This record gives sequence, structure tokens and C-alpha cells, in this order.
Amino acid sequence: MHSVLSKYYNYFFLIVIVFYNLFPKKIRPYVLLLSSLLFFYLLSGWRVLFILITIITIYLSTLWMKKIDDKKNIELNSCNVDDKKSIKEKYKRQKRLVLILCLIINVFFLFIFKYLKFFTININLLLDLFNAGYEFNYLKLIAPIGISFYTLQALSYLFDVYNGKIEADKNFFRVALFMAFFPSIMEGPITRYSDTAENLFEGNKITYQNLCFGLQRILWGLFKKIVIADRLNILVKTVFSGYMEYSGPVIFLGALSYTIMLYMDFSGAMDVVCGIGNIFNVNVPENFKQPFFSKNISEFWTRWHISLGTWFKDYIYYPTSLSKPMKKMTNNLRKLLGNHYGPLLSGTVALLVVWLLNGLWHGAGWTYILFGLYHFVMISIGNITRTPFNKLYVKLNIQNSKILKGLQIIKTVFLVILGELIFRAETVGSAFIMIKKIFTNFKVSSWEVSSLGLDVPDLFILIVALIAIFVISVLREKGISVREKLANKNIVFRWFIYYLLIFSIIVFGAFGPGYAPVDPIYADF
Repeated sequence: MHSVLSKYYNYFFLIVIVFYNLFPKKIRPYVLLLSSLLFFYLLSGWRVLFILITIITIYLSTLWMKKIDDKKNIELNSCNVDDKKSIKEKYKRQKRLVLILCLIINVFFLFIFKYLKFFTININLLLDLFNAGYEFNYLKLIAPIGISFYTLQALSYLFDVYNGKIEADKNFFRVALFMAFFPSIMEGPITRYSDTAENLFEGNKITYQNLCFGLQRILWGLFKKIVIADRLNILVKTVFSGYMEYSGPVIFLGALSYTIMLYMDFSGAMDVVCGIGNIFNVNVPENFKQPFFSKNISEFWTRWHISLGTWFKDYIYYPTSLSKPMKKMTNNLRKLLGNHYGPLLSGTVALLVVWLLNGLWHGAGWTYILFGLYHFVMISIGNITRTPFNKLYVKLNIQNSKILKGLQIIKTVFLVILGELIFRAETVGSAFIMIKKIFTNFKVSSWEVSSLGLDVPDLFILIVALIAIFVISVLREKGISVREKLANKNIVFRWFIYYLLIFSIIVFGAFGPGYAPVDPIYADF
């Protein structure tokens, strides 16, 4: 499936562009929908049925909720004031039952495809530990492409309708297109209904300006993915598969390379998605915002995979921290520990839930759970120490120091690299061995350096490409839009940059002899 994935992901949308513009405005949204379902079918075959089940159940459940609300409003308009509370409670229970039913259906499929094997294996290990003499069997299932992404996207729509933030859409095809839009189906971003649904269904014609603007973004994404991420894959695979043979500095280089690789791969994919969105005049939300300029781990996760972070914040963290038991805990702890540490401690419980689920969302494995717990600990430590450290900075009058900011950024990048090492490691044990080597084994041999699979031209290309990425990231961090600046330049300069990007991808891309095809990393999640 991997070769199919790479092929259709890169070229499918070019065919869609042609067919999309051939049809009148009213038909174009349906062309997009059919194209998206066809794209899903090409990648997942008969498993397209599962995204259809998700679409249908979400659509029917939200309409059901709307009918319950309509009945509630009719009854409230004709009842006594004393009866209003009981009427609201009655219909709220009905809506909650619909919500739970829809959740069970959709989370069940996610669990079966993604987590059943993991939990069965671990249950069997426990049974074996206690000599139970019994073992559960499990089916070896291949998950539909993007099930983690489209499930969370569907649930966001379900929760927003349930909470009254948006009204249930009666147009089945608009709901279906929102759920199945082919550029974002594999790697996100996890969009909200209010972000893209209307744009997607407008059917505006593809203009020359939109096409150029979108292709710029796509080229930039392909540059990051093919020139940098895919080239680093050789080094990363070598170090992580042979970590027992390498010293601490080389292992750290491998973890640093993987961190860069993951960022270039994932943010490059998001550039492609946003670029396709530009072409179809759809405002796809940004999923990255210069994360490596963050001063702490908490800030990092407001800049990295933004759509996933906001999903967990809105649908897990806030409902957990604002639940009645948590409010009671907060009030009790506030009296005991004060207004700062009281709410902070109870909020930490909600944070733990978020990061356990965040780790599991990325994959069914103990390394992913450890990855989530690692970030939970780092963020919790940051939350506890932030106030005293800020007071210290003010006392020393260094709160606005550029040196302090630089040191904070370096610290954050180092902690992120260790987290990504855990994320990439094959087992929890190998993760601990690699981290231990980083801090204890400093002797590097010449053999290690020569065995990493990258020659001098590869290193030169990587350095030049990363400098270009860094410069543009600095400009964006300062609020300067490179694309707008480029658009204001004369046509000769603009096309020189376009051709430079195109030829860089063709000439310096990591494909052909010596390079293995690398599918988008997050497509596996």
C-alpha cells in the first residue's frame, strides 16, 4: 500500500483540478466529494465503508439532537416557569444518550482497528504472568487510512452540535465533504465544521491567482519533505536500528535528525494540504507556527500540531477540569494550597488524562504512552515552576533578556528532541538505553561517523536547505509574510524563485538510486 499511497497522494489532486473546473458551480462540491471518496477507496479499498459509516452516524445523530432541541423549545414556550428546569433536564438526558450512542459506534471502530491488538497482547501477557492458562486471540486488521484524523474531526462536529456551538447541518453532502475532503484525510489538520464546511461547498471556480498561490505552498511543502525529510531518513533508520553500536553524541544526532525529519515531513504535508486548499479557495487552518521558537514545552504544543492540541484542550481538558468532581477538588485545594497551586494541582489531573490520550492517539504502543507521560511531566514541571522563575527573572531584571530567551529556546528544543527519541524508539527499553547513552557515553569513533549513510554532498544539501528553512521561519516569527513579499516582486524574480524550488526538488530530492521511498509519517497514525 505504501507505493500506492505515495503515488496517489502526490498526483491525484491534479486530475481533480481539471474535472472540478469543467463543471458548473453547483456541481463542483459533488465532484470534490466523489473525488475524495474515490481517493479514500484507492488507498483503503473496501474500508471506505467505515468513513461512510462515520459520516452517516454523525449526520443522523446531529439531526436527532436538533429534533430533540426543537421539541424542547416547543415545550418550553408553553410550560409554566416552575417546570422549565425539569423539561431542560429531560431533553438534556435524551441528547446525552444520542451523544453516547454515536460515540460508542465511532470509537468502537477506532478501537478495533487501532488498539485491539495492543490491548489483547498486554492482557495475554498479564494472564501468562498469573499462569491463567488462557490466551485471547485477535484479528489482524489493517486500519482505514486517516481513521484517527477523520474520527476526531467527526467527534468535534458531534460535540459542537451537542453543546449548541453550531447548528446541525441538514445537508448530508456538505457534512460528508467536510469529513472526507481528500487533501486532509490522511494527516489532517483536524478541522472544525465552522472552519471549512461552508468554503468547501461553495464550489468557487479555481482562479489563476489561487492556482499560483496554492502551487507555491505545495512546492514549499514538497521541498521540505523530499529534499530534507526523506534524505534524513537514511541516518535516522541507521541510528535507531543499531543504537547499541553507537555512542551518545551519535544517538543524539540521530534523535535531532528524527526531530527535524518529523517536522519537515509533517509540516511539509500540511503545506501541501493548505496549498490544495488555496487552489480550491478553502481556508485550511494552519497546523504549525514556528514551534522551535518556543520558550517552554507548553508553548511548543500550542505551535506544533495545533489542531490536535486544540481538540484535546476543548473536548478533553476543559470538560474534565470543569466537571463537578474536579470543581469540588479545586475548591478544597484552593483553601489548602492557595489560589495558584490549588487550581493548578486539580488541573494537572485533567492534563494527565489529555496526555495519556494524546500518546495513545499517536499509536498503540508503550513508547507512545511514555511519550505522552513524558510531555505531561515536562509541562507539569513548567506549570509549577513558572511563577517562581518569573518572579526571579523580574528580581534580576532579565525578564526581557534576549540571552534568557535564547537559553529557554535551546532548553525547549533539547527536551523536545528527547521526547521525539522516545516517540521513534522501537521499545521503551531501547528508549531508556539511548537516553542513558546520551548522558554517559561520549566517546565517538571514526567508524560511527562514516557508517551513517550520508556523504558530503548530502550533508551540504541538508545544511543549505535547513538554512533556507531557518531564515524563512525567522521572518515568519517576526510577522513578515514571505509569500506576500514574493507576490509584490516583479515576475522575473518570482519565476526565478519558483524554478529554483522546482529544480531543487528534482535535482536534490532524495529519490532514485540509493534512496528508499518514504511515505508521509503521520499517515500511519
